[in-house]
Amino acid sequence: MNSVGTPLLWGGFAVVVVIMLAIDLLLQGRRGVHTMSMKQAAVWSIVWVSLSLLFNAAFWWYLAGTEGRAVADTQALAFLTGYLIEKALAVDNVFVWLMLFSYFSIPPALQRRVLIYGVLGAIVLRTIMIFAGSWLISQFEWLLYVFGAFLLFTGVKMALAKEDEAGIGDKPMVRWLRGHLRMTDSIESEHFFVRKNGLLFATPLLLVLILVELSDVIFAVDSIPAIFAVTTDPFIVLTSNLFAILGLRAMYFLLAGVAERFSMLKYGLSVILVFIGVKMLIVDFYHIPIAISLGVVGGILALTLLINAWVNHRNDKKGVTE
Repeated sequence: MNSVGTPLLWGGFAVVVVIMLAIDLLLQGRRGVHTMSMKQAAVWSIVWVSLSLLFNAAFWWYLAGTEGRAVADTQALAFLTGYLIEKALAVDNVFVWLMLFSYFSIPPALQRRVLIYGVLGAIVLRTIMIFAGSWLISQFEWLLYVFGAFLLFTGVKMALAKEDEAGIGDKPMVRWLRGHLRMTDSIESEHFFVRKNGLLFATPLLLVLILVELSDVIFAVDSIPAIFAVTTDPFIVLTSNLFAILGLRAMYFLLAGVAERFSMLKYGLSVILVFIGVKMLIVDFYHIPIAISLGVVGGILALTLLINAWVNHRNDKKGVTE
């Protein structure tokens, strides 16, 4: 697998991730069981985005000194495009978490604990998936066309799908887990397991954690191929992906109270997936430059947010008149 990643770059990235995880998860966890306020979530979201951009700037500076400006410009732009795609698709993942917590009546104070383990699990699972995907593509280049067709299908499916919180309990995986786990009927504080009469029982909090991890795997199946459309370099794919994931917990608490205000977002995301799928399918006929891909993705997101703001304004105005 060809990569711009050197031992120094990999080591620097690992150090940044470990330090930030220690600050975000360990130090924050010492405050006890509580939820993150919107102000705290906003501050942490700004911190994560700023850190991602600073890492990209340092990445560019390193490549400019070792490989030249042309390589540095191309690779840094690939990182930024991959990060933007992953960050945008992560919003839909957050909405699924909101549905899960609402359906299982998980109080806000306990949601934070589930998300801590959820993010740690996502880091491990996505790292494995990215390296596996990079190796497969290096061995079977035609898989890029499979990914392209899959993203095209997923984009159309996302636009047509209807979100139904009430149907979560009927999902085959939920029924299977409930049938194979000895589980309590109610939440037991922040515990994933409790012991009763000498027997170990799982709690609904564990079930939600499993579903959070599974939802991330499902979304990773969409987002990772999408970044492979920008670059197949495992260093850029992994770093852009993980930087987006590390800010997911803060993003969740930032959007938790205003999720219904983003009703049009899924349509914008579906258009992005369709665009990326087409990009991968026509690569032999026309290669869309990374700069254009970044502009298209950014333009779609900006237009989606503008349409969303117009829809919200219209609905608010309608609500006042009624």
